[in-house]
Amino acid sequence: MSIEQIIDDFSVLDDWDERYRYIIELGRQMAPLPEASKTDLTKVRGCVSQVWLTSRIEKGASGQDVIVFEGESDAMIVRGLIAILLRLYSGKTADEILAIDAKKTLGELGLDTHLSQQRSNGLFAMVERIRSDARKFTKARA
Repeated sequence: MSIEQIIDDFSVLDDWDERYRYIIELGRQMAPLPEASKTDLTKVRGCVSQVWLTSRIEKGASGQDVIVFEGESDAMIVRGLIAILLRLYSGKTADEILAIDAKKTLGELGLDTHLSQQRSNGLFAMVERIRSDARKFTKARA
């Protein structure tokens, strides 16, 4: 499922209770992160919940290096937010990741105004971690 499909699905859901249930369902559909990947190095700082994000380089369909992200949280709503971020970022090149306007896209979903301040801060801490990983891969490639 693409980020565009998630945006479309959000547009037909009438209220935020339904949208929160949808976000939680997205999180439930994610494969669990292996316990060995839940380390201090993969933990995202700035999140109230426990959040882990991993990244690795793979060859994409076009032959270019893409970054694949995986993640998990101990909170169901946050796990769903991770699922949204993975749809937005995973499988893209570092340059594509750095060009994404996360505030705009997440704003299209209404997440900028319907999350608590703590969850919003945590969401953007995850975005910054993803962007930081992309910058590291860009520097390593140079």
